[in-house]
Amino acid sequence: MVTLKTILAPTDFSTTSNVALEHAKALASKFGSTLHLIHVLPDPHAQAWSIEAAGIPVDEMQTRWAEEARERLEGLLTDDERASLHAVAETRVGHPFLEIIRYAKSHDVDLIVIGTHGRGAIEHMLLGSVAEKVVRKAPCPVLTVREGQTTFAMP
Repeated sequence: MVTLKTILAPTDFSTTSNVALEHAKALASKFGSTLHLIHVLPDPHAQAWSIEAAGIPVDEMQTRWAEEARERLEGLLTDDERASLHAVAETRVGHPFLEIIRYAKSHDVDLIVIGTHGRGAIEHMLLGSVAEKVVRKAPCPVLTVREGQTTFAMP
């Protein structure tokens, strides 16, 4: 029997991530799982020139981004959901797919539920896909959810 003790829902705060989060919450509720939320911030040191050009110290910008992300993560769940799902929320800095994989490994995640934007071939080739990289490298099963996908029914 499959046991899902820990479910991870990465978010970039997009509509697609919100749809994936709804699936993750439903699964966590059904299986009595702990729900982990993660948001990965870009490393401001990687683009320090652009931030400093705006007259803002890089470390100050990183602190601002982290505070904003924590507030937004808090807003994704109600107090009841946080309590019933034993929810954990964390922000990290780095490349999204790497940090998602690292988090999943370090927290023994049983399932990752991630949104995918369903980009076309050209966009995918140019931009890549965090969800695709997570599927390839994850230490556990991954459920990908597209915006507008609300059921598990066949088309």
